[in-house]
Amino acid sequence: MRSVPAFEHSEFADDWRELMRLYMVRRTRSFIKDNYAETDPGNNRKYLTFSDGRRSYFPDRVPKRLEYDFNRKDPNDIYAKLYSQKVIDIINSLNLPRYGLGNYIDGRTELIPTDKEKVIIENLSRAGKRLKGFVRTNLFKRLESSGYSFLLSLSRHILRNFIYIYALDYQEPFLIGSQEANLLDDFLDDQDYEEDKTINGINIKLDEEYYYEQAEKIYKIQSHEHKRNNDWIRSQLFQSDLRLLLLEDAQALIKILKIGKDWAPENDKQLNCLENLLNNTHQKDKVLVFTQYADTAFYLANELKQRGLQQMECVTGGSDDPTAAACRFSPKSNESIHFKGNSDELRVIIATDVLSEGQNLQDAHIVVNYDLPWAIIRLIQRAGRVDRIGQEADQILCYSVWPEKGIEKIIDLRGRLRRRIRDNAEVVGSDEVFFEGDPVNIRDLYNEKAGILDDAEETDIDLASYAYQIWKDAIETDPSLEKTISNLANVVYSTKPSTEDQKDGVIVYAKTADDNDVLAWVDKDGNLITQSQYSVIKAAVCFPDTKPLYRLPDHHKLVGKSLKYIEHLETEIGGQLGKRTGARYRTYMRLKRYYDENLGTLFVDESLNRAIEDIYKFPLKEYAKDILNRQLKSGIDEHALAKVVLSLREEEKLCIIHEEEFIDKSPKIICSLGLKEDHKNGN
Repeated sequence: MRSVPAFEHSEFADDWRELMRLYMVRRTRSFIKDNYAETDPGNNRKYLTFSDGRRSYFPDRVPKRLEYDFNRKDPNDIYAKLYSQKVIDIINSLNLPRYGLGNYIDGRTELIPTDKEKVIIENLSRAGKRLKGFVRTNLFKRLESSGYSFLLSLSRHILRNFIYIYALDYQEPFLIGSQEANLLDDFLDDQDYEEDKTINGINIKLDEEYYYEQAEKIYKIQSHEHKRNNDWIRSQLFQSDLRLLLLEDAQALIKILKIGKDWAPENDKQLNCLENLLNNTHQKDKVLVFTQYADTAFYLANELKQRGLQQMECVTGGSDDPTAAACRFSPKSNESIHFKGNSDELRVIIATDVLSEGQNLQDAHIVVNYDLPWAIIRLIQRAGRVDRIGQEADQILCYSVWPEKGIEKIIDLRGRLRRRIRDNAEVVGSDEVFFEGDPVNIRDLYNEKAGILDDAEETDIDLASYAYQIWKDAIETDPSLEKTISNLANVVYSTKPSTEDQKDGVIVYAKTADDNDVLAWVDKDGNLITQSQYSVIKAAVCFPDTKPLYRLPDHHKLVGKSLKYIEHLETEIGGQLGKRTGARYRTYMRLKRYYDENLGTLFVDESLNRAIEDIYKFPLKEYAKDILNRQLKSGIDEHALAKVVLSLREEEKLCIIHEEEFIDKSPKIICSLGLKEDHKNGN
């Protein structure tokens, strides 16, 4: 689809959505406030004026603390116990052999692997090192989410270890790959535990015998009902000490369960302070509660319903229709007035970040971060769900749940984890795997610093909007420029003075074979100065009093070098994947490495491989670019990134797959601008 007439003949809705995406722009809240809003002299607030004369004011985003009691000296304070050095040390000392099975192949065994087993062994050898860091990090994140999610994760981990132990004891084969995790999670979700032995669904049995019995049941289900079409490898091919390491980890995690054995939802201080906020502080207001994990969301929803909270819904990635819940929660902004005032209208939504993008929820003005993401962009996106056109409140209240006097514990926990990852990079991979993106400034958030939840930098806007604003300001200052500049031919050039922090050189604006706008900036020696398109646009900005200069002696030669760089950028640096900073290149490289390293484990399968191949062969749809750029910036890890890509592919929203061959064309020069030191002014 490369023309409007072609779209007009399409019968597919996705084609029309793709066309609309091509012409949509992304402008940050702060960008619109600075360039389009007016100021009300009466209250000094910014507002936009609608065509009917109504004013839409920009509310202030106010960070607020929601604290619960945290007493390190109280022997009954479960949270104080779980945030202890003992728990941290246990997690850091785990062997995690299931995430590095390739290290435990017995090279002295007389058994000869089958051809299929040889492939599995080869794949296992590539995996494991990075995964161990991922598992540890995820456990710490779940600890910050809620004691419930943390203890549930430990219980599942222990049970998985005993499944492998059972297989070793009876010389049964291991189930390898994603099927293991999926089947086990389904089994755990379906279990009907005795009421007095559960923590809202968590098995709190602390003896190894119980887990061994459960492991036997699960293994028999796997081996009898799921034998075909899954990958299996004989357990006899592995070293005998694998059992010992699995058992050591299980016993270590049981020690943590013993610390939390007295867990009871009615004594969950974090949950209780949320209940107080919903039932007392904001008993008549709509409230949007965010958490990172579906386990936490289900736990909160179940407990709050048992405590009598009504008009509430839980929304996760597994929900059938998150948009329907959004309409019930925010009927006015979604033009679903038939929900307004009836029994189906929602007052509270508890959601994962499935609702942090793409939904209109501005009937509410209160957001609660039950647990804190590790990147600030996620908090900004959550606030943005209610801070949209049509919001009538003066303030958006953004609560973050904190253990009272326990902020230093959280800071210390995160600091220790960062240092461990940095100091042991050869074991767990680089820290960008887990902490990519701007981290949450915890102290500023805790101290309710104004502005911390406002939009990120101007680079969040699309470059077309930024360039258009420069143009708009210019023609408002001098309307004659509109006709003068539009009549200029292509390949025109000019030169302006460089500033103290700029090198002499040339900026070239060209269009690529796919009609993409590209800017290149080289110094006087032809070396690339920056790959940031935003930085190049900023450097090119001129004003009415900007002095024109004679061109550099090598201006045209430098233009030629810039053009070669643009060609190189499009073809060689990223292959057909585009520039290194683009969503397509970054997604492909991260997932390809992730797939190769984890092949044969529960984290990857053939569907991911096919998605990776599609990204290599075909360009991304604009919708996919937008989603992936946001996720990459928010600090998404490879495991979650794979899930996003698989979801996009399943919905046919990942790549533009053309039947015709792509035509190779050279980039076309539009114009160039020289930057030159002005000796007369002493620049």
